[in-house]
Amino acid sequence: METEKYQLGKVAVIGGGSWATALAKLLMRNCDRIVWYMHRQDRIDDFIRFRHNPVYLSDVAFDIERIDFTSDINEACREADTLVVAVPSPYFKGIADGITEDISGKFIVSAVKGIVPDDNMIVTDYFASKFGCKDERLMVIGGPCHAEEVALERLSYLTIGCHNTGYSRQFASLIAGGRLKTIISSDVAGIEYGAVLKNVYAIAGGIVNGMKAGDNFMAMLVCNAIREMRRFVDAISPMPDRDIDRSAYLGDLLVTAYSKFSRNHNFGSMIGKGYSVKAAMMEMAMVAEGYYGTKCIYEINESTVKVEMPILNCIYSILYNGASARLAIDRITDTFS
Repeated sequence: METEKYQLGKVAVIGGGSWATALAKLLMRNCDRIVWYMHRQDRIDDFIRFRHNPVYLSDVAFDIERIDFTSDINEACREADTLVVAVPSPYFKGIADGITEDISGKFIVSAVKGIVPDDNMIVTDYFASKFGCKDERLMVIGGPCHAEEVALERLSYLTIGCHNTGYSRQFASLIAGGRLKTIISSDVAGIEYGAVLKNVYAIAGGIVNGMKAGDNFMAMLVCNAIREMRRFVDAISPMPDRDIDRSAYLGDLLVTAYSKFSRNHNFGSMIGKGYSVKAAMMEMAMVAEGYYGTKCIYEINESTVKVEMPILNCIYSILYNGASARLAIDRITDTFS
């Protein structure tokens, strides 16, 4: 165990939201100290004063004497050997582009459940392209797992994806234990794209729920969504032994599509109840990743992948073209099987 910790070195959490907070709590069970970057110094000051995150998962207490807080992203990069990146995708590029330190030899663990906007790249590809990070040191965290249930210490599972399974097992050893179990995978791109798509389908599920379309139709929606996910992921990142029924794909889709903790489901539910997209976004206290992911995946599919994706196209038409949610959903019902 000590050898494994040494190889990954000191860990920094990048982000101050609910997912970053949950991951930091997991890491502190097995790490002597962590570095924690938050963009806003006032949030750090309040965290130190109250000994918990003042905005997200505020019931979770921390031993702040074991945390080196910083609002300087480059200080976090200098001090740590492993960067656990857990920021909403719309803010990711603004933070990443502020990095001037050489991080090409660092371990990067992406917990970003979205695509880099405008670039339409998954986060691990962005780190490889922009910073020269090595593929075998790029990892991704997949679900099914809500930050809120981790905080409540309910039995939860995370999938750690990395081309080097030795490194993924080492990182898993830093977060596993108690009520948190880990699964190892080598399907980095598949897990990342799946994490984006399940947010899109969670919006669809929320819309159906908000419209009170019923459990029968919801089951058909999810059944067709997982097939749509498989078509896209298999086309953009072929992998012969990928099993789309595994927890990182189907499991993550199910928990996001149905759960009351899913901000994407709740966002969609408001639209299904008659909220405009703009009003629903203003009502949300946190970022609905699926809103941004819908546009990114739509553009990738239209320009490159070109597979049949009626659910994605439906949600895109609602979110970006002003289509009626009820009419758009009705139009795709005959495509289901």
